Amino acid sequence: MTEQKRCGWCGTDEDYVAYHDNVWGKPNYDSQDLYAKLCLDGQQAGLSWITILRKQKNYEAAFAQFEPAKIALFDDAKVEELMQNVGIVRNRLKIQSIIKNAKACEAMKAQGINFSEFLWSFVGGQPKINHFKTLKEVPAQTPESEAMSKALKKLGFSFVGPTICYAFMQAVGMVNDHLIDCPAR
Repeated sequence: MTEQKRCGWCGTDEDYVAYHDNVWGKPNYDSQDLYAKLCLDGQQAGLSWITILRKQKNYEAAFAQFEPAKIALFDDAKVEELMQNVGIVRNRLKIQSIIKNAKACEAMKAQGINFSEFLWSFVGGQPKINHFKTLKEVPAQTPESEAMSKALKKLGFSFVGPTICYAFMQAVGMVNDHLIDCPAR
């Protein structure tokens, strides 16, 4: 019998291990949670996930608990205030992307489009179970993440490239990329 061990990307850091064991890869169908996670994955661009993970509570406080209807009302003065918040990544484009994404999310809602159903449609509404043995086998993006990225950009979202979309899909359980020996699988 093969010894089970966690996916190698999480290492031994306490925050990473807890995230890996309790959040990553667990199917999530809640529209607000999905909006939050998509935005947080966009904040990761050019950084390590642990940086954003450790700032997640600060992001929640700064961005109205990721309620799109509230964030869509943020104005230039609020952006300037957020630029001074040392608890988040103070990158103007990334801050503005959360607001832009909230507006796009609200526009979808106004058109009667359920955000969760829209996102999950890229995997047919249920998790895609992969069977990778090593981290080297796990792709950085897939045709599904490319399609999601293209569709989100068309709707006005930003910081949603195909690699960010695939990381998002992994995190919210749209794809199960826990390695076959991982106990969280």
